[in-house]
Amino acid sequence: MNKRKQQGVMLIEALIAILIFSLGILGMVAMGSVAIAAQSDSQYRTEAANYANEIVSEMAIQMQAAAYNQAANSFVPNAALLSFAHQPASGGYCSFAGGASTNPAVLDWVSRISGAVDTKRMLPGATNVSQQITIDQTPGSGFNRVTVTICWQPPSSAAVAFAPMHRYELVSYIN
Repeated sequence: MNKRKQQGVMLIEALIAILIFSLGILGMVAMGSVAIAAQSDSQYRTEAANYANEIVSEMAIQMQAAAYNQAANSFVPNAALLSFAHQPASGGYCSFAGGASTNPAVLDWVSRISGAVDTKRMLPGATNVSQQITIDQTPGSGFNRVTVTICWQPPSSAAVAFAPMHRYELVSYIN
C-alpha cells in the first residue's frame, strides 16, 4: 500500500477515541447529577414521612390523654379528633380546600413544614394549603381513619414548568 494513502488515519482514530472518551465522561457527569437529585428527593420523602408520623402520634397522644381525663365528663373523643382536620376538601392533586385547623398542634405542624419555624427541616414549596388531614369517622367501626397528605415542590423540579408536586400520604387508624 502506498504510504501517502494512509496519511491522517492515525489522526482520525485519535479523534474518534477522544469523542468516545468524552461521551463516557459526559454520561458519568449526568449520572452523578441524577444520583444527587434522587438523594435529595429521598431526603424530602423521609422528612415528609417524619412529619406525617409526628402529627398522627400527636393525635393519638391527645386522644388517649383526653380519654383518661376524669375531670372532662363531657368529652366526646370523636369530636375532639375532628379539631385536627385541616383542609379536608380535595380540589385536585395537592390542591386542598376547606377549613384550616385551629388546633395548636396542627398549626405548629404546618408552620414547621412550610419553614415558618425552622428553615432547616422545611419542605421546599410546601404551603398551608398543600397539606391535608382528613378524618373519616365511620359509625360502628370503632376506629377513626386518619389520612395525612403532605405535598412539596423540590428545587430540582421547581425550575421545570408544570412539574407536579411531590406527595406523601399516610393512612392510620385511631380509636
